[in-house]
Amino acid sequence: MMKKIFIAGILFLVFSGILIAQDIIFPELQGYRKIMNYPVYYPDNLWDHINGAADGYLALGFVDLNVVEYKKGKNVIKLEIYRHSDHTMAFGIYASERSSSYRFLNLGAQGYITGGVINFFTGNFYVKIRTHSNKSKVLQSAESLAVRVAMMLGGDTEMPSILHQFPDEGRKPNEETYINESVLGHRFLNKAFKASYSVGNDNFDIFLMKFNDPEETFTTAEKYLESAGLEPVQTDNGKFVFADGYNGTIFLAWNRDMVVIISGLAKDQSDIADKYTSGILE
Repeated sequence: MMKKIFIAGILFLVFSGILIAQDIIFPELQGYRKIMNYPVYYPDNLWDHINGAADGYLALGFVDLNVVEYKKGKNVIKLEIYRHSDHTMAFGIYASERSSSYRFLNLGAQGYITGGVINFFTGNFYVKIRTHSNKSKVLQSAESLAVRVAMMLGGDTEMPSILHQFPDEGRKPNEETYINESVLGHRFLNKAFKASYSVGNDNFDIFLMKFNDPEETFTTAEKYLESAGLEPVQTDNGKFVFADGYNGTIFLAWNRDMVVIISGLAKDQSDIADKYTSGILE
């Protein structure tokens, strides 16, 4: 009876979509032997593996981490598979560690390679592969491993759809990020995608926050305006410019399901702000 209960419990976890860490199957790599003497890391012991960097992962829905090393003679390739709560969170942690100067790869939703490092995200996984070797054959093996892992994990292989709502003009490529908590340092602003822009001599950032209903949208805009000493009348859309004590001039606009925040422009540059907010909201 106890055995049946145990099996039923495992099946419940699997079919309810709650995946256990041990479901990761590491692919073989020709000529290399797998060294699997790492524990599975969870939120309560992730610091044991990445020390102070753990906070950034935990803030973006970290679930578990599986690690394995592939060894061939003195050459070692290390594979880390971080599982996050969803695709957006996986993008967030991936984007926080990429640089637009890297060579990008068609791997999962997106990946890049720099030196002996290959990082990518797919579905709700963030994958990191690295080797200290600079031998071409070892680097080729690392790329081959990356392809196999991406195919094994599967999942959503598209970038978050909201990124398509950022205007193209002036947008700095591959600098989009996701901020899960305390956008612009405010505890009441959460879950925003950010893109950076360079137009002429002007550099500024645009933040997009999407909501489920107009009430939630307005409540967020209202809290921000109240923090600046303004009292808006409830409406499904609006545009304001005000001074944020932490971030200088802020342009704030919203419609029924989205809030747009622009920082980095001067108060007399409302024409630029209006152009971008209108392009997004209309």
